[in-house]
Amino acid sequence: MRHFLRDDDLSPEEQAEVLDLAAALKAAPFDSTPLAGPRSVAMIFDKPTLRTQTSFAAGIAELGGNPMLVEGRLAGIGVRESVEDVARVLGRQVAVVVWRTFFQSDLDTMAQWAGVPVVNALTDDFHPCQLIADLLTIREHAGEPAGKRVAFVGDGACNMASSWLLAGATAGMHVTVSAPDGYQPTDELLARADEIGGSTGGSGRVVVDPVEAVSGADVVVTDTWVSMGKELEERARAKALGPWSLTPELLAHAAEDALVLHCLPAHRGQEISDEVLEGPQSVVWDEAENRRHAQKAVLAWLLERAAS
Repeated sequence: MRHFLRDDDLSPEEQAEVLDLAAALKAAPFDSTPLAGPRSVAMIFDKPTLRTQTSFAAGIAELGGNPMLVEGRLAGIGVRESVEDVARVLGRQVAVVVWRTFFQSDLDTMAQWAGVPVVNALTDDFHPCQLIADLLTIREHAGEPAGKRVAFVGDGACNMASSWLLAGATAGMHVTVSAPDGYQPTDELLARADEIGGSTGGSGRVVVDPVEAVSGADVVVTDTWVSMGKELEERARAKALGPWSLTPELLAHAAEDALVLHCLPAHRGQEISDEVLEGPQSVVWDEAENRRHAQKAVLAWLLERAAS
């Protein structure tokens, strides 16, 4: 049984297949209906959501399926019932489980027991569906990702930076994460990115200086400094990460036609300025739309393998 729990669950060849499928499904949104019946997909949200819920619900419907909303707090997964028991119940009701939650270990347990494909709709560790959407957006605006330079500036210990290291290396990109001490990715993630890059030509590294990271970059990425669950640290994070704000002055060091990505929601005036977010290099609204097409591709790809 194949799942999509973290970015390196897909080989380079498989990632390319999913991206090709996403482009095809975007061009012809109703031509593929692997969920016809309709078959149901459980969508569980333990964290606030806008893009994830709407893009999965719309995408599941376009694939001919029924988006079944499972209210995380009412289900009490891991509290009222164990993850194992919930997984065995859901697996007999739905074709796929999509879960947006806190702990990667809980998602792994769900995948172990559900008996159907499980998709990571965001955990504290990774956000792999967002990266498929990001790579699709880069393909549309700048061509194939392989060989391109990516600068991720800000909180380098967040799930988006982690996913960029893995998915970017898988796509053959050179990913530089720029963050101060205490906000950098783990050595394990960097080693994994290097391992993947050994076969794709990609790479991952950390530098402190944001100007060094952004200089000549083809893609510049940032994310909120205050991820869900970190709200009590907002003041300290704003002070520590202030020099890594994506402003016009910092963006000026990137390639002239560099793309700006942000998975949203954005805190204008903190991790990104309003001028950059709304500027001509920003592709964040295409990026947000592409969540639907990317996730449809992930679902269809997993369903095909579950049926074989």
